[in-house]
Parts: sequence; C-alpha cells; structure tokens
Amino acid sequence: MSSPLIEELIEALRCLPGVGARTAQRMAYHLLERDRAGGRRLSAVLADAMDRIGHCAQCRTLTEDSVCRLCAGGSRDRSQLCIVETPADVAALEQATDYRGLYFVLMGHLSPLDGVGPAELGLDTLAERFAGGELAEVILATNPTVEGEATAHYISELARREGIRTTRIAHGVPLGGELEYIDGGTLSHAFAGRQEL
Repeated sequence: MSSPLIEELIEALRCLPGVGARTAQRMAYHLLERDRAGGRRLSAVLADAMDRIGHCAQCRTLTEDSVCRLCAGGSRDRSQLCIVETPADVAALEQATDYRGLYFVLMGHLSPLDGVGPAELGLDTLAERFAGGELAEVILATNPTVEGEATAHYISELARREGIRTTRIAHGVPLGGELEYIDGGTLSHAFAGRQEL
C-alpha cells in the first residue's frame, strides 16, 4: 500500500491528457525511484509556466510576453490571418508550411452544449481586427469536425461583412493514403472539394 502523498502524486499526474491510472503510477514511481532531480526540475518549470504564461494580446496564443514573438516580429505578412483552434495548430503549421502571415488562436471551437460561444473564442476581438482594414485574406484552419466547420462558417460570415477574402484549408485524402482505407466522411469531403488540374 502506497503512502497518501504517493497517491496524491499519481492522481495529480492523471490531469494530463491520455494519462490513466497505470501510466500515472509508472511516472510517479519513475520520478521517485530514478529521477528525483528531473522531478524537481519538472515541478519548478511547471510552477513557473503556470504563473507566467498567458495569452498574446493580439493572436491569443500562449506566451510569457504580452505580445508573442510572431506578432511582434516585423517579417510577417500582416495582410494574411490564419485562424486555428489551438496553439499546437500554430506550431504544426509553422513546422510543416511556408506560411508567413499572422495567426489568431481561438482556444477551442463553437460548442453551445459545452457553453462555448463567440465570446469565449474572442470573436469580438477578431471582428474588430477584421474591421481594421489591414487584412486581405483570412485562412480558416479549424479542424474538420462538425464544431470546427460551424466555427469556420461563423468566422467566414464575419470576414465577408468586411469584404475580406476568406479561404479554407483543404481536407481530404492524406498524402500516401489509399482510398480503400479512408473513412467515408473524409473521402466524400475530398471528392466534393476536387480541383481542376
């Protein structure tokens, strides 16, 4: 039987996504048995991050500065704005594409059943940005879920009111994917969005 403090550590580790009871137990025992220095460093960095990291005043991504490095830098194309659901989406696009515009991070998607409406996503701030006259194109890169599509539609209407060109990232068959293994919804979406060669 483990001590109450070990049980508390295991339970605390379970707050991480994908970490169940067994994984949390393995992590706790690993830190206690083999890497106490790593555990202390993790604890210090985690406490510092929780205290100092907030949201960028312009794009809403996570940063310890009032304005993140991408927004503060002068080399980005300020006429393009890519709208994503999470800071992880920004990182993925930065690593995989040559996109040089700015971002706006929703920190979620519209989900009325979960109490997530336009205000929670900062869409009032986004509408002000659209009205600013600096944007030529809004690129919608929300996830291809029902909620992501509804969010994209809502934002596209806001952009159209201001006369801003709105595009949507393509969804469909992954590179190297075989049609027989693609789910019906993805295949249908890819077929409907086919382009001329």
